[in-house]
Amino acid sequence: MRICLRFSLLTTRACKLITAQRLTAVSSLQRRCLTTGSSRTSWGSAWKTGALLTAGGVAVSLAWAKSQNGSQYADTGTPPQYTPSRSLKRETDQTGLKLTLFQYQTCPFCCKVRALLDFYGFSYDVIEVNSVWRTQIKWSSYKKVPILVVEGKEGTLQMNDSSVIMSLLESFLENKSESLRKLLSYYPPLEGPNAKGKNVVEYPNRYFIMFGETKPSRSAEVLKEERKWRKWADDVLVHTLSPNVYRTPSEALQAFRYFSDVGEWEKNFSTTERLVVIYVGAAAMYILGKVLKRRYQLKDDVRESLYDACDEFVKGLGNKRNFVGGDVPNLGDIAVYGVLTSIEGCDAFQDLWKNTKIKNWYMNMKSAVNQHQGSRKLVTG
Repeated sequence: MRICLRFSLLTTRACKLITAQRLTAVSSLQRRCLTTGSSRTSWGSAWKTGALLTAGGVAVSLAWAKSQNGSQYADTGTPPQYTPSRSLKRETDQTGLKLTLFQYQTCPFCCKVRALLDFYGFSYDVIEVNSVWRTQIKWSSYKKVPILVVEGKEGTLQMNDSSVIMSLLESFLENKSESLRKLLSYYPPLEGPNAKGKNVVEYPNRYFIMFGETKPSRSAEVLKEERKWRKWADDVLVHTLSPNVYRTPSEALQAFRYFSDVGEWEKNFSTTERLVVIYVGAAAMYILGKVLKRRYQLKDDVRESLYDACDEFVKGLGNKRNFVGGDVPNLGDIAVYGVLTSIEGCDAFQDLWKNTKIKNWYMNMKSAVNQHQGSRKLVTG
């Protein structure tokens, strides 16, 4: 009786802790069950294990997220037909999927997804979204970019959040026994208030590859490091960009003119829309850059924070390998590369080039992505 009572109290406390901290226990369970070299445990059995562990306490499970009805990742129907800004067709793509990427050309999170699609040689269409009016994504209840719409034998699927999209596509290539629709259900959102009381959506599994019954070809340590650099790109590197790109009014304006050129805004938007985005956007982002500098406690000279971040990555890479993935890039490399490509035409990037040792790795990544070095995974069968 005493043991049962103690177990009930412990599990109740554990569930309350899970609810308060949101995702820690799920992540721990994933580390043990989903990406170890020796484990063949599927997400389904892993979730059942979690349910058993909390059976004596408060029910948590799938009620956390609006997973089955949630607009954050579920089908929303076919979006309106927009003329693509550009279409990229690759002979290497034998998936039979029609991919449409709704994006901002220089958004670092969109750049991550494009880097992945290009590395593997997917064919896809690009819809450039107006960053002020967002007309092109009004059909979606999810109001951020990137959004990847996938059309195929399973109907139309909507994928949100850059890290989720990357993990989903990697899972699809690693675990072809599972349908995309089934894989999509393994990335449910968790919606709730953050520390400031603001309602936010998080994806507990965003950095995890769903191998299912397929034994991973890489060790647990390699997968853990891959996740580390993917998360670092989102949590550290990306926060150094805006304060650097918009460091001064002239740099902010130069950046937005560059964005206009590479995003082909003159072709995709009206003259009024384009000018509003350039001049209003530059002014707004100059102010926001100062806010972000304080929020993320960057150095007085924000360039130093950008250099420090890239030096940290180069140090982690070491001298004995070309990529985080060894001889071939993995998702850690692709995430960091994608984030950095977003500022390639800006003054901050030129300074980064001169003041850090990231150049060799970056050029190797550019070659790997442009040559679609991962395309063998797209071969069916």
